[in-house]
Amino acid sequence: MSVAERLEEKEEAAASSGRSLGPSDASPDEGVVEDLPLIDEKAVEQLTEGLISHYLPDLQRSKSALQELTQNQVVLLETLEQEISKFKECNSILDINALFSEAKHYHNKLVNIRNEMMMLHEKTSKLKKRALKLQQKRQKEELEREQQREKELEREKQLTAKPARRT
Repeated sequence: MSVAERLEEKEEAAASSGRSLGPSDASPDEGVVEDLPLIDEKAVEQLTEGLISHYLPDLQRSKSALQELTQNQVVLLETLEQEISKFKECNSILDINALFSEAKHYHNKLVNIRNEMMMLHEKTSKLKKRALKLQQKRQKEELEREQQREKELEREKQLTAKPARRT
């Protein structure tokens, strides 16, 4: 009697008694050691080769498909890393652009300040010239007034009566 026949008998007995085989029941491998001399080695080898020849092509195709998938995943990961680095580079370029626009803004401010300073310098120069002219005019007027006073004093001196000299 083979292992499969014994297993069938146990299942039938369990089914007729209304219970199923549980973990405490005997293993299906029980008594295999006793059956080993009855199994033909050649038959086992042929069965093994048949089983391997039946499943091996599918397994090899699956293996090659898995290898291809793995390679594709590696390529995708590398591409993804490159895209991420491009995005980071774009962000850094945006930061650089922001810095350049800020620098341009401050440059324009400096140009405006320089222009204002030049304009203020021109105005102060004109004011200094005007102040100098006014000062010179006042000095001239004062000099003229002083000369006028001296002339008037001289004239008064000449107009004042002088006692005649007795000789």
